[in-house]
Amino acid sequence: MRDVAVVGIGMDKWGELWEKDLRDLYVEAALLAIDDAGVDHVDSMYVGCMTSGLFNAQEHLGSIMADYLGMNPIPATRIESACASGGIAVRMGFMEVAGGFSDIVLAGGVEKMTDISGDGATFALATACDQEWEAYNGVTFPGLYAMMARAHMHKYGTTREQLAMVAVKNHANGYHNPNAQYRMKITVKDVINSVKVAEPLNILDCSPITDGAAAVILTTVENARKLGKPIVRIIGSGQATSTIALHSRSDLAGMDATRFAAEKAYKMAGKTPKDIDLAEVHDCFTIAELIVMEELGFVEKGKSGPAVEAGETAIGGRIPINTSGGLKSKGHPVGATGVAQVVALVEQFRCEKGECQVEGAKVGLAQNMGGSGGSCVVTILEAE
Repeated sequence: MRDVAVVGIGMDKWGELWEKDLRDLYVEAALLAIDDAGVDHVDSMYVGCMTSGLFNAQEHLGSIMADYLGMNPIPATRIESACASGGIAVRMGFMEVAGGFSDIVLAGGVEKMTDISGDGATFALATACDQEWEAYNGVTFPGLYAMMARAHMHKYGTTREQLAMVAVKNHANGYHNPNAQYRMKITVKDVINSVKVAEPLNILDCSPITDGAAAVILTTVENARKLGKPIVRIIGSGQATSTIALHSRSDLAGMDATRFAAEKAYKMAGKTPKDIDLAEVHDCFTIAELIVMEELGFVEKGKSGPAVEAGETAIGGRIPINTSGGLKSKGHPVGATGVAQVVALVEQFRCEKGECQVEGAKVGLAQNMGGSGGSCVVTILEAE
């Protein structure tokens, strides 16, 4: 297996981008990544996207994106695994380069979510849960994560304030990210007093509806050296699934797909949770970040709330999490999120994060999951 490096990254401003369509978003991010890498071609490309058919009435994204990017006739494949689509697109590109099938691969993700009504967006996103047993009975993702929050609070004593502190931290980081959708600082009081969505979660506990794209260029470490690029290797990758329906799980306060994916990634990388300098995790709701921290092994089960309260996950803390602002502040165009997590880590390794720079960071982890945790991919990167 060949060593693989990330040599190019591309991401533009996320938000409600009325003037751009699905293909514009993907191609702009792809061109930024290609320019950043300094390559004159790619051998293959992936498009992470959850549900363009419902959001944009457009499927067959491999063909349309390769055409619009001017890359025909290279192989181009759309990847769908709900909100984990982007992270798995990166994983597939990594596997293709590592396996010797291609030397230069473009892995991107995109979602255009704001061209339909809020009800339409809720319906589209709900296709990532169990349609027969959850969606049919009226459960939405805020409702599912609210049940997980209640279970975690009951089992471990996690407090409403600790949930709010996740949002406060991530918005404090996102305030310094020029590409973030919501660059605003908030307080615990703001979160607790914001509009209720599904008890105990309020609107400021929830990630937003977002338009956006992100892309990376992957190649061999040997090629990266020839290009004169800083070497950021992908040293570990793990993917796993769990039951799609929340009621089928043994523990409502856990996410076993994240744990299984992390175990595979750690083993491949030859690392342990203690070796990770910073992480970008899937904080689609505040409770998600707390549960994921535990499943990744950063804290013991039930200790994530106190860890956030003690500042352990803030910049300057023991394990900074979501220095980009996370999904909560940066935004969550679901097919692009996993790719943007890798972009954020590479920016850290290049010392491009300014106020949010984690000094001396060399090993980073990205965790991207679909639905209520029915699928998950974990990627570990290391800078030379």
